[in-house]
Amino acid sequence: MLLTRPIVAAAAIAAVVYAAPAAAHGYNGTFDPAMRSFNGTWPVTITDSQRSNGTGCLTLNGNATQGQASLVFGNQRYQYGSFMVSDDILVVTISEPLYGQNGAIMFISHVKRAQIGQGVFENIEGGSNFDAGMLAYGKKNGC
Repeated sequence: MLLTRPIVAAAAIAAVVYAAPAAAHGYNGTFDPAMRSFNGTWPVTITDSQRSNGTGCLTLNGNATQGQASLVFGNQRYQYGSFMVSDDILVVTISEPLYGQNGAIMFISHVKRAQIGQGVFENIEGGSNFDAGMLAYGKKNGC
């Protein structure tokens, strides 16, 4: 009986020490998806590009790590896309129908909780980089 008390105490201390870093990052033993929900509309502004400068509206719908995406940019509506989040990096890929082939519009940005930071834009056509630029996001549900 005396031997089990130190073992139980050591296990309790180990659990607290292990959980402390997780609590410091906002996790309390369970993942809180509301803290990292990207669902909604996001104004996106592309600058420093040769062909694609301007502002559009990106819609994300999914969970904290992946989902569907669509984009309205100028007079163009791109309905098919996806997003994923890994290691605090958001990657959005929008399918761009072209003549005889598909292209991709990509947005790559850092994220912190449910906030998307600045990033880069790339337009891939014919398997090559067709255009690229800087990317900035506005406030969630801002378009």
